[in-house]
Parts: sequence; structure tokens; C-alpha cells
Amino acid sequence: MVEEMDRDDRIFLIGEEVAQYNGAYKVSEGMLDRFGEKRVIDTPISENGFSGLGIGAALNGLRPIVEFMTFNFSFVAIDQLINNAAKIRYMSGGQFGVPIVFRGPNGAAGQLAATHNTSTESIYATIPGLKVVSPSNPDDAKGLLKTAIRDDDPVVFLESEVMYGMKGEVSDASDYLIPIGKARVAREGTDVTLVAHGKSYWLALKAADELEKDGHSVEVIDPRTIRPFDIDTVIESITKTNRCVIIDESNPFASISSEIAYQIQERAFDHLDAPVLRITSKDVPAPYAKNLMEYYMPQVQDAIDACKKVMYVN
Repeated sequence: MVEEMDRDDRIFLIGEEVAQYNGAYKVSEGMLDRFGEKRVIDTPISENGFSGLGIGAALNGLRPIVEFMTFNFSFVAIDQLINNAAKIRYMSGGQFGVPIVFRGPNGAAGQLAATHNTSTESIYATIPGLKVVSPSNPDDAKGLLKTAIRDDDPVVFLESEVMYGMKGEVSDASDYLIPIGKARVAREGTDVTLVAHGKSYWLALKAADELEKDGHSVEVIDPRTIRPFDIDTVIESITKTNRCVIIDESNPFASISSEIAYQIQERAFDHLDAPVLRITSKDVPAPYAKNLMEYYMPQVQDAIDACKKVMYVN
């Protein structure tokens, strides 16, 4: 955000506690001192209000970054995102664009109970006009966020509380951009394809490590972008492995994994040697109790078991 705001003075950050408090998760630390209160703006607790303000600013030539303290709170502003940001370009016949980024943490983050644990990607990905991005690592987060900020259409940029403290190699290129809509083959394999986005990607890598100890070669694909979804990379992998497991933190009904599985059977049915399996959260609101939360969320062993099932192991 700092690099892009240095580059373009039309960009500003707005949201709850982004300025004086340096961000609820310190993502915007130091930005108020650097850019001042006209470009790093604290808001009242009114997601519907400041989201609408951001959309109006985008329509008038600015490029807002709207932070939700959690994407669960975006539901308060869902009319602004779905009926305004996503549809204005279409409804105006292309006369108006909405260059805006809605970003913040998404999905489960420990014992935060039902109203703070929703994975929203399957909700927003159903809406034409919205791009949906879910990075899994620091380097992708940088490259994809810079691209999202420069995009001339609205982007829903989904982060995670539990990954804010993650450390990793990040490109120091002066103008580092990762294209929206291109998946990454994170690990090559020949026996089964594992597809996982966001923090589920790390679960997939752990499962692949464990399966490798038993001689099974797992290909791991990180979609990076939920919409547009790079199904071509997934299909290319399945034509090699002939099996697929999808890890998706969403609730199972009408989830991201549901759509991926459909597209796989539509385009690669004759390449499949086993049904596509999904690992999702349970089909209930998120519990609070720690032991129930562990049962509710996808686990490494779930992924291992699913991979063995599609490989007909044991």
C-alpha cells in the first residue's frame, strides 16, 4: 500500500482504526505519519457508510482502499459491494468504472465464534463485476495487492489474521506485479492434484509432505485468484495426475470447491480415475469451543485421507 500510495496520490486508505491505531492488525502501521489524515482515514463503525463513500470517491477519479476489520463485517455493506461497486460499469454502459479495493481478513482465525469466522469468497465470487483474490504467502500478497490497487474495477482482496505475522521472501523489484487470474503450481507431482487457496494452501503442503514419506507424489496448486479462476492450470495438472482433492475453508454447500469440482468434471471427466473429493469446513456455523473448532475446520489428516482415497491406497 505504501509503495502504491507513493506512486499515485489518488490512492487513499479508509476504514476502522487504520490511522491513529495503525490498523487493527498493524497492517497500516506508520501510514498516517507518512501520508497524513487526508489519505489515511479513520471511520465510524459504519461499513455501509464508508464503503459507499469509497465507491463515490472511485466514481469521481480517486482510487480507494477500503479496509474491513474482518470480512464478516462486510455483510453490513453488502449492498454497496454487490449492487453498486460490482454493477455500475455494466449499468452505465461502460461510462463509469469503480477502481476500488476492499481488503481485510477473511475466514476463521481461532476461537472467534460464528459471526467472526465466515469464509466469504464463495459469496463474492458469485457476483459478476467483482474480482476476488486470496493470497497464501507474503510475496503473492505484495504482487497481487499492487495489481489489485491498479485495477480499474473493484477487487475483493481476502487476507487472514493468522497469516499477518507470516514471514517469507518478498520481491524487492521496483514495480512488482502478479497478474490476477493466474494460478501457481507450488509443487509438482504425478499421483494426485491438491488445490488449495489462502491459508488452506499451507495445509495442503503439509499433507503433501506426509504423503511423500509413503512414496506418493502430490502436485499442489495455489489458485491465488478465486475470480477469475484459472481452471486451465488445474485441468493441465489433472491430465497428468488423473486425481484431484480440493481443500476449501468455506462451508460445503455452493462453495468454491463445488464450482471447481464442477468445472473439472465438465472439462476433464475422461481424465479422472477417481471422483473429485473436497475437504471443507462443516456445514454449520463456526463453534466457539476449541475442540469443536478443530473438528469444524479442515485438517491435514483430512487431506491425507482424501488423497489416499482417490489413489485407492489401502
